[in-house]
Formats: sequence, structure tokens, C-alpha cells
Amino acid sequence: MGKDNKPRGRMSAYAYFVQTCREEHKQKHPNENVVFAEFSRKCSERWKSMSEKEKHRFHVMAEKDKKRYEGEMSKYKASHKGVEKGRKKKRAKDPDAPKRALSAFFWFCNDERAKVKAQNPDATVGEVAKELGRRWNECTEDQKSKYEALAAKDKARYEKEMKAYRSGGKSGKSSGKGGKSAPSKSKKESSEEEEEEEEEEEEEDDDDEDDDSD
Repeated sequence: MGKDNKPRGRMSAYAYFVQTCREEHKQKHPNENVVFAEFSRKCSERWKSMSEKEKHRFHVMAEKDKKRYEGEMSKYKASHKGVEKGRKKKRAKDPDAPKRALSAFFWFCNDERAKVKAQNPDATVGEVAKELGRRWNECTEDQKSKYEALAAKDKARYEKEMKAYRSGGKSGKSSGKGGKSAPSKSKKESSEEEEEEEEEEEEEDDDDEDDDSD
């Protein structure tokens, strides 16, 4: 169980494969520091070269975990029915309201998400978020400064737009090039983006808790 007793996200066949590779590598080289990007690339290449027969056991593990997740999620939703409804009401927002300011971590995620997905093609949203959190924690202060500057600039933009919005102008949303509105996204795209944001928010919260405990 994860945050608020929410079920742990289900693992894909590829995620089980990578986990197995890590365990095997750790047994053979217990004192070796693994460079994740290089290790991930090798896992991806090895996975692509495997036959369906070789991948079968990992698909079986993933299917078993999918059933575990669905069962736990069903119980979780039943016990949090009122809470979930409250959250949905809270999330309802004015489409004309300014887009919220992104944190430094979110700006970093925007840069790195595509790379993580490319290196881990079968990773779930939760697994991608965890890897992004791990990479962020390994960044130096100098590397983070770029994203902190972007976050500060975006915060100023948000505060300016929010001030205009609250004054009744409702000119909150920034328009695209030439003053045209950005193209609307499909429900599926919006849902996927929201899921990614929620996972990354949880990962950012977990990182903050880790920093506080140091």
C-alpha cells in the first residue's frame, strides 16, 4: 500500500524483467555502483532481443500483479467512496483560471520524462515518476538552479495572471502564438497528463519528506 493506503501501482512485464536483472546484477557484483542510465539501456536492448517465450514468465508475473492491483483498488475505492467524491468536487475548476505555476521538480520532469519513457518503454506512470524522483535527487544544486529559475519565473507569471483573474478580467489563461488558444486535448490525453501529474506530485511530496528527515 502506498500513500493514504492507496494500493501500490501494478508492475509491467518489463518492470519485472528489470527488477530481475537488478537482483542478478547485485548478486554477481554486490559492491558495484550501478549507473542507471547505462544499466537501463542494456536492459532495454536485452528485452527487445528476447523471444516471446523468454518474456512469457514476466508477462505471467505482470498479469498476476494486475489482478492483485485490481482487487486492492476495488476495495480501496469502496472504502474511500466519500473521499473520492470530495476530491473530484475540489478538483473542479474554472477553465478560464490561470494555469498553476510549476515547481522546479515539474520543470525537470518536463525535460526528462521523454528520456525515461524511451529508456523504459514498458514502465508504468508510477514507475516513470519514481525514476524521475530518483534522478532529481541525484542532481547537483547547480543542475537544479536552471529549473528553480524557471519555477520562479513561472510563479511570477501565475501571480500576475491570478491578480488579473481575481479582479474580474478573467484573462487568466495564456494564449498560444499569435494570441490563438492552444489546441484542445482529447479526454484520453488530459486523463494521462493528470495521472502523470498526480504521480509526480506524490513523488515530489515523498522527496520533500525524505529531505525533512535528513
